[in-house]
Amino acid sequence: MDIKDLNKSQLILLAVLLSFITSIATGITTVTLMQQAPTSFTAPINRVVQQTIEKIQQVEGKTITQTVVVKEEDLVVDAIAKNQSAVFAITKETQDADGKTIEVSAGRGFVISTDGIVVADANLVPDKGIYYVKNDSGKFKADFVLTDKGGFSFFKIGDAVDGKSKVAFTVPAFGDLNKMKTGQKIIVLGNSIISSIFEGDKNVNISVTKSNAGGLVLNLDGEALGIALYSDTTNFVSIDDIKSALKLYLNPATNLPGAPVLAPTSVTPSSPATP
Repeated sequence: MDIKDLNKSQLILLAVLLSFITSIATGITTVTLMQQAPTSFTAPINRVVQQTIEKIQQVEGKTITQTVVVKEEDLVVDAIAKNQSAVFAITKETQDADGKTIEVSAGRGFVISTDGIVVADANLVPDKGIYYVKNDSGKFKADFVLTDKGGFSFFKIGDAVDGKSKVAFTVPAFGDLNKMKTGQKIIVLGNSIISSIFEGDKNVNISVTKSNAGGLVLNLDGEALGIALYSDTTNFVSIDDIKSALKLYLNPATNLPGAPVLAPTSVTPSSPATP
């Protein structure tokens, strides 16, 4: 049969069939090329769309399925928003050349318990001194607790400097470094926000400046993976190591998030726990 003899309906069906065959051929070719391509090429493509979520709604007796594409940019914004109040700027009192008392930066730190324990970089917070921590809820005195051999220190948030501010923060959900996959993005929330690609090394190779020391290292779900350190030997300590050290110090009854949670809430710390 000559194509000229086909009627309108038959031509439409033929066009649909050809389109279907072309789509299948294109899909097979694309998958084959992606499988053969190096990781350096496929990782950025795979990160363009991080998740596809199907929302099922009942509308007037009918079930409607809506597919929502979640972009990586949206995940980064959400991860930062969840944890911004958890990160504190740290300063330390010292004396200048003239003997005048001044405050100098001691990096960043983030809250890891509802009792107001803050973990910081031991390279900038090595021992006892007069420290302060500050976030959007105000500026507060900070009592030095201990330094761990892993390269981090613990503070306890104290009284408000102005005598009236009420400290408020979010305790990050704890992530699992073992579930990270090569090519996924890592975010460091410190003095500035930097990102890196997870390369499969559990030590997490990130470039940390002095101003970002003590920064909170997150995955795209907004879960804490560890702390960024400004050091020549190591620039990362996992959240599991930090949790282990904290359990040796805190009362066993202290409320710690033992598993990742989807929506951490802002809290006001309770009265200090007795170690």
